[in-house]
Amino acid sequence: MGRPAASGGGSRGAPRWLPWLGLCFWAAGAVAARGTDNGDVLPDSIPSAPGTLPHFVEEPDDAYIIKSNPIALRCKARPAMQIFFKCNGEWVHQNEHVSEESLDETSGLKVREVSINVTRQQVEDFHGPEDYWCQCVAWSHLGTSKSRKASVRIAYLRKNFEQDPQGREVPIEGMIVLHCRPPEGVPAAEVGWLKNEEPIDAEHDENIDTRADHNLIVRHARLSDSGNYTCVAANIVAKRRSLSATVVVYVDGSWDVWSEWSVCSPECERLRIRECTAPSPRNGGKFCEGLSQESENCTDGLCILGIENASDIALYSGLGAAVVAVAVLVIGVTLYRRSQSDYGVDVIDSSALTGNSLLLNSSLQPDLTVSRTYSGPICLQDPLDKELMTESSLFNPLTDIKVKVQSSFMVSLGVSDRAEYHGKNHSGTFPHGNNRGFSTIHPRSKTPYIQNLSSLPTRTELRTTGVFGHLGGRLVMPNTGVSLLIPHGAIPEENSWEIYMSINQGEPSLQSDGAEVLLSPEVTCGPPDMSVTTPFALTIPHCADVSSELWNIHLKKRTQQGKWEEVMSVEDESTSCYCLLDPFACHVLLDSFGTYALTGEPITDCAVKQLKVAVFGCMSCNSLDYNLRVYCVDNTPCAFQEVVSDERHQGGQLLEEPKLLHFKGNTFSLQISVLDIPPFLWRIKPFTACQEVPFSRVWCSNRQPLHCAFSLERYTPTTTQLSCKICIRQLKGHEQILQVQTSILESERETITFFAQEDSTFPAQTGPKAFKIPYSIRQRICATFDTPNAKGKDWQMLAQKNSINRNLSYFATQSSPSAVILNLWEARHQHDGDLDSLACALEEIGRTHTKLSNLTESQLDAADFNYSRQNGL
Repeated sequence: MGRPAASGGGSRGAPRWLPWLGLCFWAAGAVAARGTDNGDVLPDSIPSAPGTLPHFVEEPDDAYIIKSNPIALRCKARPAMQIFFKCNGEWVHQNEHVSEESLDETSGLKVREVSINVTRQQVEDFHGPEDYWCQCVAWSHLGTSKSRKASVRIAYLRKNFEQDPQGREVPIEGMIVLHCRPPEGVPAAEVGWLKNEEPIDAEHDENIDTRADHNLIVRHARLSDSGNYTCVAANIVAKRRSLSATVVVYVDGSWDVWSEWSVCSPECERLRIRECTAPSPRNGGKFCEGLSQESENCTDGLCILGIENASDIALYSGLGAAVVAVAVLVIGVTLYRRSQSDYGVDVIDSSALTGNSLLLNSSLQPDLTVSRTYSGPICLQDPLDKELMTESSLFNPLTDIKVKVQSSFMVSLGVSDRAEYHGKNHSGTFPHGNNRGFSTIHPRSKTPYIQNLSSLPTRTELRTTGVFGHLGGRLVMPNTGVSLLIPHGAIPEENSWEIYMSINQGEPSLQSDGAEVLLSPEVTCGPPDMSVTTPFALTIPHCADVSSELWNIHLKKRTQQGKWEEVMSVEDESTSCYCLLDPFACHVLLDSFGTYALTGEPITDCAVKQLKVAVFGCMSCNSLDYNLRVYCVDNTPCAFQEVVSDERHQGGQLLEEPKLLHFKGNTFSLQISVLDIPPFLWRIKPFTACQEVPFSRVWCSNRQPLHCAFSLERYTPTTTQLSCKICIRQLKGHEQILQVQTSILESERETITFFAQEDSTFPAQTGPKAFKIPYSIRQRICATFDTPNAKGKDWQMLAQKNSINRNLSYFATQSSPSAVILNLWEARHQHDGDLDSLACALEEIGRTHTKLSNLTESQLDAADFNYSRQNGL
């Protein structure tokens, strides 16, 4: 019998002949027993009824692996000489079986019980047309018996529901149907329902049915059925809650019967009334239609008014004359004042407007140096701040400030919708720690722009340092996407340099011109007077969507005089430096230190910036209030790290995993709104449910983190769960939904991870441990590809196989083009270290040239590539 090959699936690849080998050992023992005792004595493992097929007393059951815990499969049979497990058609190794043998007191037969463990890794490594399965095979003298197949699956439960219940308004006695499709899971989740956080017991309420495909049905709606309904799905792994659906059961009002007619009044009229109380409208139901009172003449038109009414006529006539006189006076004054002004407006000193109703922050103390104009109405940054509404005066006198106010007559005619505020330029600081700013409401939009838009206090820079020598190394700014690779040999021998790297987090010194925008942080590496013999690699993250090729992206450097000059365009040919643009970062090969940044000029208005949107929450000083802060920042790790750092100081918690939003350069603004707030549990402060950010504020948002705040209030302190949706969308563009479902209590809140694990390592790595490719293998690759080859097997093919197809003239000027290409590979793969892809590229080059030539030299070269793969590549 030939020995079959072992197969995959962990240690499940035991030879097929292993169980038969065990039977052979048993048979040898049986023959020996017969030789000594003339066949009268059988081995202990032989069942007492040799002519019976094994019967399974216990068969393996289907099982689920929870997290990383292995599961045990068991089977028991009688009579049985041996029992082995077979999984996915392959015998399980004998050493993995745990076997026990006992005696059945009733039948006197030997009972054998066997168990094995199945791990999560074994199930994940199996790739077949069906689920991972195992079954038992038991042997006796008469033959074999097989148990049922038991499947083993990894248990899980997805996070998001396939269909959340939707809120609705239902008339009383109407039918309520709430649909719920639970998240995908193994095993399938069981579904239950909560009303106002209390479980619904359908067995004790005949009016409620929860059996119809996870849906909740209320046959006849009652007022008491109003509330917040939540679908709950659970299996052996986890428990998930859907978004809450608000159900309102309303009652339309109806008219009661008319009352009796009243007695005839002195005006010869009588009345009768009816009230909307049969029933009264409830929960937003329609009010009664028709008249609530009627009157009629009670003398058939023959009634004559008393003489006392003449005095009323005289009174009204006098009042009318007075009104006409005042109107004539106002018109005369208005015409006179217009004749004194070229523009038909009043220019007055603000000290005379102490009682004016314009709402300006009285704590604002401007620097009276430069004139400034505000177009549109002036609004406070946060209209909900009660401190602003209780200060001493709404418009304090400001020396030398002129307020130009359009005449109410012109405004009423709709001739102009602009008011201008002329003042001096502010110094940029506010007293008493107040950092509130102004924003503009454009009249053409009914949706208010962000009124509580503010900038958080930020640090001026992030900085890290490391000491490097001839062996080189890597300097990483954790959680920012910025890194610096110093190649081996870039620093002369017996020398060492303290190299630093910093990110500017203050006001950018690079001021964009025209349509150009800043796409990356300003990164400084130094010391500036240090010279290297081999180009170093600087990795800078960016926020441009480069998949559509709608950007002209430039690398810029700041001079010693503080001015910015262009180094090169990413698509240009250059021998001074090299730029490789990846979807989220740009890898630059440079030979001089300094301050660098990436700028972009959109080719069309379809160019897209990638924004990261996130929502943070925290309790306010008022125990019933809860604040939501929604951020829209450039999709660079350093920008989001700044947000996280600021929120950490404010006690904020990330409530949902950040998402990516594509923001087009089409000049349309960004709207942020809060939706689906449970009305019986929470309410949002007025005028903040929807806020709008101008296009320019988002498109050039690289100065400071852009965010807006929403203030929610609980009805009662017992409410601890909050569920709502945050909708961030660009008009005529894309949108993202952040689904908030959290507990406002820190002890019950789930922690959300938002930085990769590898970003938390030490910032400086020196020597060979900083590089993914072993130095010896690197030397062999360079020796192979640096030498020109007539067949093209040189560094140019190495570059092509690593997706470097542009500006190859840069590498041609280097002493070792292959070494510079490998440095670029190291910079691109600092996190994944994908050595397999590099090894496959080298091996593919070897196969290609083996086909082109049958020379022994080519075959030896191919062997060199295989050697490289076996030694670390």
